[in-house]
Amino acid sequence: MNLIELVRKRSPWVYIISQGTCNGCELECLACFAPRYDIERLGAKLVRSPRHADIVLLTGCGTERAVEKARMVFEQVPEPKVAVAVGACAINGGIFKCRGPRIEAKVKVEGCPPSPDEIIAGLKRAIECLKR
Repeated sequence: MNLIELVRKRSPWVYIISQGTCNGCELECLACFAPRYDIERLGAKLVRSPRHADIVLLTGCGTERAVEKARMVFEQVPEPKVAVAVGACAINGGIFKCRGPRIEAKVKVEGCPPSPDEIIAGLKRAIECLKR
């Protein structure tokens, strides 16, 4: 295992993709990086570019137009990558009942919106997926 692979598994960088949402899940995702929950203690860092990310947080119900753009952004994330579906909308359409095509997520965090503690638990599972 080379040094770059080791660092990516120990210190994952996170990017948030919105697929058409009410912003409830995004606010909770951002709260994870605030001092109260401090996900950075696990080594995770919020990044501005998908080209630097290891883990992608997917939020929103996934309207047709938004999913096309989200898929284009998701393809920019280098391998190995893990997608985490955050909230009921990203998992099954939620209250909006959108049935459009979605990006497949390895980790799912249930709730509307899920609490930052649940999102952090989902990020821990995603970090374990990266280690495998």
